[in-house]
Amino acid sequence: MASLRHQAIGAALRMLAATRLDRLAAQSLGGQGVILTFHHVRLATDREFSENRLLEVTPSFLESVLRLLRELDYDIVPMDAVPARLSSGQGRRFAAITFDDGYADTRDYALPILKRFEAPFTVYVVPGFADRLAPLWWLDLEDIVRARPNIDLTLSTGRVVLPARTPLEKRSAFRQLYWRMRALPEAEMRETIALMAADSRVDTMGRVARLCLDWAALRDFSRESLVTIGAHSLNHPRLRLLPEEAARHEMAASKARLEAEFGKPVKHFAYPVGDPTSAGARDFRLAGEVGFETAVTTRPGVLFPEHASALHALPRLSMNGLYQSTDLVRALLSGLPSGLANRFRRVNAD
Repeated sequence: MASLRHQAIGAALRMLAATRLDRLAAQSLGGQGVILTFHHVRLATDREFSENRLLEVTPSFLESVLRLLRELDYDIVPMDAVPARLSSGQGRRFAAITFDDGYADTRDYALPILKRFEAPFTVYVVPGFADRLAPLWWLDLEDIVRARPNIDLTLSTGRVVLPARTPLEKRSAFRQLYWRMRALPEAEMRETIALMAADSRVDTMGRVARLCLDWAALRDFSRESLVTIGAHSLNHPRLRLLPEEAARHEMAASKARLEAEFGKPVKHFAYPVGDPTSAGARDFRLAGEVGFETAVTTRPGVLFPEHASALHALPRLSMNGLYQSTDLVRALLSGLPSGLANRFRRVNAD
């Protein structure tokens, strides 16, 4: 079951699609191009409690998105081409396809489809995942809630007591606990989740080994002609919460490690989590200083020529597992939903 927020977003997108307002708006609001974000591409499951399913889409949906881009006459381009396409402000609209984290299912399920469409794509890799040293903490948190009948812990921000017996209680507990974790400093959040995971017998590193490509597999994957390897930090922290030198190290060291492993320049970066609470102006500056040509956020939006002067703060459109409909993707591509949302945020900030 989607949260009320996600239900509202889905309803709004469906309304735009039904009224065809998105098609009218696309000419003026659709921009020069778009960067699409994917995480997992894998077969659907019927898990009753799966709060991270917004990060996974089916192979058939990926195929339908690529087909839609072709039907709408988008050029599918690598991230290497994005700066020049933005600077020129000319030509057909373009789409850049990106995958975060370096999951095995990107190779196993997404790659054959991308090959069939001859669609280049970028994979943003976390060395800590390839090393089996950094946890997928958001998935650990889901398993912690799945394993427990209740949550009772004391944080620096206060005590958290939540029932978690039924699927409905577990969904509510996960959402509340997730945002309580997100309100913590990075180190406290990770330590707290690690302790709960150990107590709940959640195999954190075993999960990373199952889901993420190791270095040997990544090297083979990187030789595919359609693949560009980008960096996603060393250990996937929320950079904005780190001191400047620590944030710089996460970026620069991930770039250096990936270049050493793959023997070629790594020019593109994705901010972990990537929303305004996790990456800000300082981090955009650092990405340029350590030598990345582009850096992408998870702030929603399409690309305009003006983004040529903001290459280290590029928006992306997430292909959300809760909205696996090409009509809704078409609405997102129109630029109308993100344009309205950005306008709403500006009005409320004034």
